[in-house]
Amino acid sequence: MRAFNIVNNQEFAHLFLIFFLSVAIVSCKSTPIKIACVGDSITEGHGLAVQSRTAYPVVLDSLLGEEYDALNLGRSATTLQKKGDFPYWIAKEFSSVFTFHPDIIVIKLGTNDTKPYNWNAENFTNDYQALIDTFLTISPKPTIFLCYPAPVFRSNWGINDSTVVHGVIPAISSIAEANNLQIIDLYKGLIDQSVNFPDGIHPNEEAARALALLVAGAITGK
Repeated sequence: MRAFNIVNNQEFAHLFLIFFLSVAIVSCKSTPIKIACVGDSITEGHGLAVQSRTAYPVVLDSLLGEEYDALNLGRSATTLQKKGDFPYWIAKEFSSVFTFHPDIIVIKLGTNDTKPYNWNAENFTNDYQALIDTFLTISPKPTIFLCYPAPVFRSNWGINDSTVVHGVIPAISSIAEANNLQIIDLYKGLIDQSVNFPDGIHPNEEAARALALLVAGAITGK
């Protein structure tokens, strides 16, 4: 009987050790770094057959692995400017940024701001600064990346490449410098992808993956 108890005690001790180690491993596992992908239809995945699988934030999440958690907070047709025809500021995705409580925010806005009835250089600069300041109220303060817009290979809906090059990009450059923020150059990085922008503005699956690779490279430094 005593030998039986000794065996049981040994088994219990063994099981307890396994349980303790399992709990320790789970508790030591780091919490994923959360990335909020802020943007317009290019971020949301307009034109893609299955946005939930091939939009750039989803591909980014897959590329970065379990250490990161990327969330698609893109909303089609939105502008950065508060006086644009559909400001990102009033979209539910804007509120979701704060609910998500990200460690990193990637801002890819400005394409819809190039429409002639939307574009105002002063408003764009002021509202971009206001957006950065607003996101920096999140505690602890997130790391913010600013993206140059993707090239506009063919004008559509008033969206045009000239304003991207001569208006939006210079404004983002100044804002990044003033705030000491890193720029992700999607314009230069995607300039050879014209064949993968079927309507001249929105990337297909291949270009969305190329975009995700550029963002992943900036975040990881690889």
